Amino acid sequence: MRTPAGKECRFYYADYYRGSEKQECRLVARNPDGGRWRPSHCNACPVPDILRQNACPHLALEAKVVRSWLGLRERVAVYAVCTKHLIEVNAPEVGCGHCHEEAALVLSARDK
Repeated sequence: MRTPAGKECRFYYADYYRGSEKQECRLVARNPDGGRWRPSHCNACPVPDILRQNACPHLALEAKVVRSWLGLRERVAVYAVCTKHLIEVNAPEVGCGHCHEEAALVLSARDK
């Protein structure tokens, strides 16, 4: 679904049917410590870009709303894990690195 910032994100949900005005980020909502999400958080959210750049099915994302050190600005912080290799992913846009190596081996073996 298209976010208020204009990007596609599978975790954003909006319902305007029959006067209902429900907007939510389901990625933040499923985290008990996710914080209070607002549609303005979509403007600088990294999740749509991560989903567009990395389509690995083993990438698990978790997000929460965090405040800056002065407490004036809020942003969405993302934590990523590779569920296949059970390691933390520091750059979710790139992935864990191991899944891509395995895919390259499979593809090179298939070409022979």
